[in-house]
This record gives sequence, C-alpha cells and structure tokens, in this order.
Amino acid sequence: MTLDEFKTSLAQAEPPPHLSPLLLALWQEAKGDWDTAHRLTQAINGADGAWVHAYLHRKEGDISNASFWYSCANRPVSHLPLIQEWEIIANALLHSAS
Repeated sequence: MTLDEFKTSLAQAEPPPHLSPLLLALWQEAKGDWDTAHRLTQAINGADGAWVHAYLHRKEGDISNASFWYSCANRPVSHLPLIQEWEIIANALLHSAS
C-alpha cells in the first residue's frame, strides 16, 4: 500500500484489512479516535511503537510525555507540523511492511 492509498482509505468507515497495529493506530488517530490509537500503541514495544506513541502525545499536547517516547524511539523531538510528521511515520511504516 502506498501513502496515498493509505490516506485515501481515511474516507472509508472501516480501515483497510491487514494493517499492522501501528498503521491501524495512525488510521484511528487520523479518523479522530485518539483513545483507540493510544490503546493500540501502548501494546507495542520497540522503536516504531515508541515513535507512534510520541506522535500521539505530541498531538495531545503532552510535550513532556512525547519527549520521553521520542527518546525511547531514538528520535529527536519533532517540531514538524503534525500532519507532516504523521505522513512521515505512516510512510516509514508502510515501507517497512512491504
């Protein structure tokens, strides 16, 4: 799946089948369901999970918590517009899934 296809899927009521849990979390967040996205992300260990977790807390406005998760992801705290960071994360996850 390409980033454009993933973004287009946001017009649908249901997520595309076979999304990884982290892509599903990004999909849910983009649809306005931060709580489901956060719950999905909390269950995933590793740098990618921490990166999505950091983004979610940044989106929430909890910068100190986001900073902790960026550190866990071995990434600098992002200062990009949120939509741009979402796209970068989604694209990276889509490429790692293929």
